[in-house]
Amino acid sequence: MKKFWNSSALSNTRFVSPAECSMVPFAKPITKFTRAGDVAIAYQVIGDGPIDLIYISGWLHNIEIVWEHPGYRKFLEGLAEKCRVIIFDKRGTGMSDRNVGAPTLEERAEDIRAVMSAVGSTKAAIFGISEGGAMTAVFAACYPEMVSSIVMIGSRPCDAWKPDWPRGRRRAEFEDDLKQLEASWGDLGHELEWAAPSVKDDPEEQAFFNKLLTQSASPSSAIAITRLNYEIDYRSVLPAIEAPALILHPEKDIAVSVEDGKYLAENIKDARFEFVDNSDHLPWIGDTSGIVRQITDFVCNATSETRETRVLSTILMTDIEGSTAIASRIGDENWKNTIEEHEAAAARAIARYDGTLIKTMGDGVLATFTGPSRAIACANDIKTKASDLGLVVRAGIHTGECLRRDNDVSGLAITIAARILEFVPGGETWVSGVVRSLVVGSGLQFEPIGERQLKGVPDKWPLFKVEN
Repeated sequence: MKKFWNSSALSNTRFVSPAECSMVPFAKPITKFTRAGDVAIAYQVIGDGPIDLIYISGWLHNIEIVWEHPGYRKFLEGLAEKCRVIIFDKRGTGMSDRNVGAPTLEERAEDIRAVMSAVGSTKAAIFGISEGGAMTAVFAACYPEMVSSIVMIGSRPCDAWKPDWPRGRRRAEFEDDLKQLEASWGDLGHELEWAAPSVKDDPEEQAFFNKLLTQSASPSSAIAITRLNYEIDYRSVLPAIEAPALILHPEKDIAVSVEDGKYLAENIKDARFEFVDNSDHLPWIGDTSGIVRQITDFVCNATSETRETRVLSTILMTDIEGSTAIASRIGDENWKNTIEEHEAAAARAIARYDGTLIKTMGDGVLATFTGPSRAIACANDIKTKASDLGLVVRAGIHTGECLRRDNDVSGLAITIAARILEFVPGGETWVSGVVRSLVVGSGLQFEPIGERQLKGVPDKWPLFKVEN
């Protein structure tokens, strides 16, 4: 095989020379940076097609290194022939800020929004590879107005074994895999056995893959991200996705089950499933032209029906413990002043955590958030400020699909949050199992409460107390 890097490329970024640029349609793009909160996110823009395509990589990625591989270059250039392709390194990896721990899906979705803002994109197709499917799904559900279509390839909605997900990996198996990964860090060519078996014995491909991984994350960061990915379960997000979706999957993928891809397609309203003519999990290995064509044909022609605005939101509902007794004790005028102070403090807290105050309810509030960790932080803030007024507040939180009309929301998710609140003792915050699964990596701790039958809601729901 002809070498696609020289020895110096193992330690230095390889820039395309003017002579090489004449042989390819695109020169290597300049890496730029934007900020998602206080985190720097590295991104590149390739092409100037009429459709913006946000490319979300798999496990570990480095937007400088990928251009050294001709297959990866060909893959990106193929997409850029018809689209304006925006690639970026997720926080914690590659050229983006590394020292950020294990980011939550909520934080990673904000990375997409930050990059879109930086390049002036108001609506884009979102394309996620492997673990990038989780970010794709969450962003599409939370920001439907910013998404024209989505594509996922080789993605799974849940990796861990659960009673309702029996094909997931058991904890013991995962821990063994993690130990092997940690022990072999720096010599990771063997990872091609699952990622790209068609080239697993090629020393050139092994060397490149090892370089890509080791220059995308430190060993500790890679382990933390891998643990995060194992805990992620975004099955509950799928029904909230309104955008047209194309679910691609290699028929002989040994890294992610074909059944996982079919599950995604079956649980997204406007989705179709297609096999790709590739035996490898990595779509940029081998002949990529067919995969590129499937993706670009779809995103350039995808149309969606005009529907009511449905969005994935986190619902926070609060209530003052014993409000009637307090009002009776202190009198109407004092109670009115206390409630006004409480509502003003709650409104400030909701704004502080980028939430939307939907309504006040006499002795509580209803607010929505684009991410559950913000809602939990806001609930804690509201409870603290209420305590200063001599009030004890309880909170219930759930994440689900809502119908949004102007500044009001409706739907089953609102009912579920209200029913959770009915169980909550004063001073505590309880969340649904959906919320708990979406804040993996946040550092939040939860105490299992057990399953509860929520009035008027089908099935029993696992509930969790937020530990302070």
